[in-house]
Amino acid sequence: MSHSFPELPYAYDALEPYIDAQTMEVHYSKHHKTYYDKFMVAIKGSPLETDTLRNIFANISSHAPAIRNNGGGYYNHVLYWYCMSPDGGGAPAGTLGNAIQDTFGSFDAFKEAFSQAAINTFGSGFVWLIVKDKKLHITSTPNQDNPLMNAAAEQGEPILALDVWEHAYYISYQNRRPDYISAWWNVVNWNAVAENYEVALAQ
Repeated sequence: MSHSFPELPYAYDALEPYIDAQTMEVHYSKHHKTYYDKFMVAIKGSPLETDTLRNIFANISSHAPAIRNNGGGYYNHVLYWYCMSPDGGGAPAGTLGNAIQDTFGSFDAFKEAFSQAAINTFGSGFVWLIVKDKKLHITSTPNQDNPLMNAAAEQGEPILALDVWEHAYYISYQNRRPDYISAWWNVVNWNAVAENYEVALAQ
């Protein structure tokens, strides 16, 4: 079996006060785990059981909706968790920081553009910072799609993910998505994002 359900890399209450423990527990142990379980059921007995998610997503338009929705939900949340940390926040330095500066003009300009993309995502979905042709881009996907899927409007290598489904924030923020997004910047794990960036550049 090449698909496993990873442990959350911190305690449920580690991201408080920005993301509350109840949200984290329900989001991880209920929503994320359900996506994983349903994905495993959808691929059971097929060659996809031992295929990589990258290969599955590259051909997602030829697979059943259950594979697309649940495989996306499984992968998207893994990246979302690992892009956050109780020691997060601030701004990236080094190669990633320079790339953000060069692409968007400043970190503040990037932060504003990313936040607006998240605020303006209609309904449920994810917002991403991706690497495409060695350049940084901000993009969004509906539902549990992601930029690795051949069905995505803009494809690329995801290095930062923000979940804007209501279950990611409703307990603390109700319908105040902008407040959740503003709080989320305090837990972004820029070390992890920088590592993802280096991997993406090397591909």
